[in-house]
Amino acid sequence: MSVEESSGAPPVPPDDLVVSVGLEIAMKWGAALGGPEQLKVALAALEPQLKRDHQVRLRHLDMQRDAAARKDENARAAAERELRLAREKRQHALRMTGLYMGAVISIAMLGAGIYVARDVWWLAIMLCGPSLIAMGKLYVLRRSDREDMRAVARSARSAMNAAGQAQPPPVP
Repeated sequence: MSVEESSGAPPVPPDDLVVSVGLEIAMKWGAALGGPEQLKVALAALEPQLKRDHQVRLRHLDMQRDAAARKDENARAAAERELRLAREKRQHALRMTGLYMGAVISIAMLGAGIYVARDVWWLAIMLCGPSLIAMGKLYVLRRSDREDMRAVARSARSAMNAAGQAQPPPVP
């Protein structure tokens, strides 16, 4: 009598090699442990360990998922920092360009006002007066108030009135 016949298991067809080898291995383990009761005790003792291993694997997967989420968040934060830095660089370049242009225009207006002061004094007043301050404020501070424009208009009117009153003597 073989082991298969004494176990009461249904006979396995001889053509299914995998099943027959699996049953043979199970029978050997059962015989090595001393019978089905000892196999049941061994499996019952093995079950808590398998549960612990499963919990460890789940925690490991959660930690991997959290690490991937942190990595994605760090990458997004780095991209936002780079974008903000590029925007700040562009704004700085724009401000510096405005500052340089304001300085160049102010110096040009001041130089032109000084150059024409002997011959056309009213033009020198317009170039060196409130319009110089308004242009500097416009380019450097990037602001233009109504009061600035009113002062420029008053200055231009007074310079034109003064120029109209002081006619040069006729040239012979």
